[in-house]
Amino acid sequence: MTSAKRPRARALTGALATLGLSVGMVMTTGASPASAATWPTANGSQGVSSTISVSGTKDYGMKRLYGTGDLGSGSQDEDQGPILELANGAVLKNVILGAPAADGIHCKGSCTLQNVWWEDVGEDAATFKGTSSGSVYTVSGGGAKEASDKVFQFNGAGTLNVSNFAVKNFGTFVRSCGNCSKQYKRTINLNTIEVNWKGSRLAGINTNYGDSATLRNITIIGDSSKKIVPCQKYIGNDDGDEPSSNGSGADGTYCKYSSSDITYR
Repeated sequence: MTSAKRPRARALTGALATLGLSVGMVMTTGASPASAATWPTANGSQGVSSTISVSGTKDYGMKRLYGTGDLGSGSQDEDQGPILELANGAVLKNVILGAPAADGIHCKGSCTLQNVWWEDVGEDAATFKGTSSGSVYTVSGGGAKEASDKVFQFNGAGTLNVSNFAVKNFGTFVRSCGNCSKQYKRTINLNTIEVNWKGSRLAGINTNYGDSATLRNITIIGDSSKKIVPCQKYIGNDDGDEPSSNGSGADGTYCKYSSSDITYR
């Protein structure tokens, strides 16, 4: 499911420090989210005019990639290609996606994104598209900001695990596709996530397809009114219509978390 977004600036958006996060929290497994992360400094930049295909393991050593040509319009065209397309089983490490970021990263099957950072999310940060119920998508470390709609778009089947990640200024952090022409049961696990206001929803799932979202060790910063919805439920469809909402909040079946899993600062 996608929705209209605000226009995006083509230039990079301000100093990275504005996110106010700490690398130690995001990069260290099991680290406390008590101290916020700091964005990494890019080790050089590279313009990308056509989608880069990745198989096996690719380590960019903290290089920044940004779109040019067809990938550099900065528009919200939903037919944009991604900067990187990962084959089934691919591992992507240590890369920063700058602006314009086009449609970010596509995973065609199981994939691992390790220490990947998005300075200004384009259409989506990453889209997971595997068709096997056994597909596993792992996002470990990293961060994303300036996503006026979604950060992670879960269109395919299987399980998405996101851990030790920081997010700021977003619409929905993870969305199970609400109106894809082919629908699946999807499982989402979020663990040790630092959420910086502003945002709308952490997880959006389709109860009628048996989706579930489990939230653990979530820290929400700056949302004193608790406006960010931890888990929003929908009735999904396969005909392209906007899905209707189906309530929100923990229920032990679709939205799995307790009040102790979410800390507000």
